[in-house]
Amino acid sequence: MSTSERIEAAMSAAISLGQKGIAPARLAAALGYAVTPGGARIRPTILVSVARACGDDRPALTDAAAVALELIHCASLVHDDLPMFDDADLRRGKPAVHRAFSEPLALLTGDSLIVMGFEVLARAGVSDPARAIALISVLGRRTGMPYGICAGQGWESESEIDLSAYHQSKTGALFIAATQMGAIAAGQDAEPWEELGARIGEAFQVADDLRDALCDEGELGKPAGQDDLHGRPNAVSLLGVRGAVQRLDDILAGAISSIPACPGEAALAQMVRAYADRMVPAAARRRLTVPGE
Repeated sequence: MSTSERIEAAMSAAISLGQKGIAPARLAAALGYAVTPGGARIRPTILVSVARACGDDRPALTDAAAVALELIHCASLVHDDLPMFDDADLRRGKPAVHRAFSEPLALLTGDSLIVMGFEVLARAGVSDPARAIALISVLGRRTGMPYGICAGQGWESESEIDLSAYHQSKTGALFIAATQMGAIAAGQDAEPWEELGARIGEAFQVADDLRDALCDEGELGKPAGQDDLHGRPNAVSLLGVRGAVQRLDDILAGAISSIPACPGEAALAQMVRAYADRMVPAAARRRLTVPGE
């Protein structure tokens, strides 16, 4: 089974648990709607790849960790799209959850997905409670305050933004969780894997800034130009297109060099390189061929 098939099967099983029994039908439907289609599933893919590089001796726990992380990510997208935050009508090429189901159900959907993520880890953790507790700790740290995605959203309400802390929590947090949780699921120490996650997260943020500035709504599957619209700091406004692409290349080179020694180190480096090739939007590549851009 491929990594993507493995992740989708585990995601489907988790969502079905939240839809069983006598449940409110529209909220149950919204759960499935919020997580499909799944996009690139980049965070759980990184998690599973790290676990495999470290031996993946408890694949069921790895799958649970991957699902938990993706559920938290999907919940954050549902909440981000609400009118009180980004007020986005589209997500992954279809109406955002609050447009398809209503704002109250979108709020409940995001909340339910967050709770479900921790429940999935608790269910799988009976096979290795120590690893499960460590996984829950990392996921909680990278979800809430002061180092998680909630903090990242909170920075947008401040009059002065610490750009490094903002990017680390807004985007980097779940990538750090991905690398650390992959290591933990395979019985390895989490600490050496933080730098890799942080670097991948930083690269993803720069790539996202490029896409937001250069791609249209049809290419993104969501509203474009949101950074300028909401006055957010971003790599393109600070560095220009060429500078942002160069920054992205530098970050990714550092990410590869930061991979800790492990049996699957070479395969993991190959995966990061493959993502690097796909991160730079086609629009940015076109701009780089134009003199003076």
